[in-house]
Amino acid sequence: MRDASINLRALPEQRDLIDHAAYLLGKNRSDFMLEAACERAQAIVLDQVFFSLDAERFSQFTALLDTPQVANPGLERLMAIKAPWNKSGT
Repeated sequence: MRDASINLRALPEQRDLIDHAAYLLGKNRSDFMLEAACERAQAIVLDQVFFSLDAERFSQFTALLDTPQVANPGLERLMAIKAPWNKSGT
């Protein structure tokens, strides 16, 4: 059960647009807004390129980056497949 409240104000046009989009997806306004906000929040968090590490963790991190790659036949097969837009015409 949801027990945290999030309140916001919107212009009537914004509310109407949100309601219309929610209707098209068969959702109510709250579910639509929560899903959209969470998707955007996850994208922002995952796009972060700066992070801070103490000396020990930085050493562990760089050691992982410097570790030689292990052969991955599945990945090699996947990367060998030409994308449909790169294939020559038939």
